[in-house]
Amino acid sequence: MKTPAQYKTIIISDLHLGSEGAKAKEVVAFLKSTSCETLIMNGDIIDGWQLKKGGSWKKKHTAFFRVVLKMIEEYGTKVIYLRGNHDDFLDQIIPFQLGKQFCIRKDYILKSGKKQYFITHGDIFDSVTSHMKWLAHLGDIGYTFLLSLNKLYNRYRAWRGMPYYSFSQKIKQQVKKAVNHVSDFEEKLAELALANDCEGIICGHIHKPEIKNIGEVTYMNSGDWVESLSALVESHQGQWELLFYANETFLLSEEDSNDLILNENKN
Repeated sequence: MKTPAQYKTIIISDLHLGSEGAKAKEVVAFLKSTSCETLIMNGDIIDGWQLKKGGSWKKKHTAFFRVVLKMIEEYGTKVIYLRGNHDDFLDQIIPFQLGKQFCIRKDYILKSGKKQYFITHGDIFDSVTSHMKWLAHLGDIGYTFLLSLNKLYNRYRAWRGMPYYSFSQKIKQQVKKAVNHVSDFEEKLAELALANDCEGIICGHIHKPEIKNIGEVTYMNSGDWVESLSALVESHQGQWELLFYANETFLLSEEDSNDLILNENKN
């Protein structure tokens, strides 16, 4: 039986549960295939915007939180939920603490090796989401339509034996304004890290998984679970890497996952 991959820290963001594009089954499979001391959910976990506009909450979305609760109960995992712009309804209860294992906050400082990382969703440096919400909601409608179109196109590509293709990521790569926006976003977050006496910054929001240096600052973005299906993980030796669901070598098989559940029930 294959055992879950063990990490010190796992960071996921931008699940957008409640929206059509959310890959809930995939992120549940990922979490079942891993274990960690600390799980950081860095914003846009629940898509309140889509739920308000008629999005639907499904059993597979609830299954995600069941897995998280199991990580707390079975493995003693510390869970930190950081608020994003799509789950800004959390502003009504922040800061929230439930025992020693679960909290909801706006940001967090993580010590990793000799470095300190400032962790925030990242929308504070997006002028559209922070100052022009009506425009952000309009953009969200267009993005949702693009994802629906993308789903139909990729069904055709799968039928033809072709790999997954992302319209929105292609647009981001080719449109100069989008490229400049991402670059400006990253640089501002690097400055935020320094302002908080940190050597690194960890964010989400722009759905662009990345690990790189910006000057003296280590910049890391956990990506998303709508298109890139990625997560940031820290080993017990303090090494960081990006994991992608497309690379299924780290995933438990359905048989292994069922065996794990049976063994836990015996204990």
